Amino acid sequence: MGKRGWVEITIDILEATLTPEKKMRIMYRANLNFTRFNKYFYDLLRKGFIEKVNNPDRRTFYRISRRGRTLLAALRKAQDLFSSEEP
Repeated sequence: MGKRGWVEITIDILEATLTPEKKMRIMYRANLNFTRFNKYFYDLLRKGFIEKVNNPDRRTFYRISRRGRTLLAALRKAQDLFSSEEP
């Protein structure tokens, strides 16, 4: 298995936020180290693909936004197109 690129990492992070999660849990689910995770995570957060959610007990969770769902669907579709074996 080779190194994952931007598409694979972005899909992994967005899929990890389909349900509200804490940052550490998202990082583990995406299988990234702290430095690499922060680079991707804060970029997705800043661009509005992930949103911050405060629950009643004041814990901060993050979940995919509507815009993030659109991106996830597009990336999955592109990934499927590239992996198909049709000429």
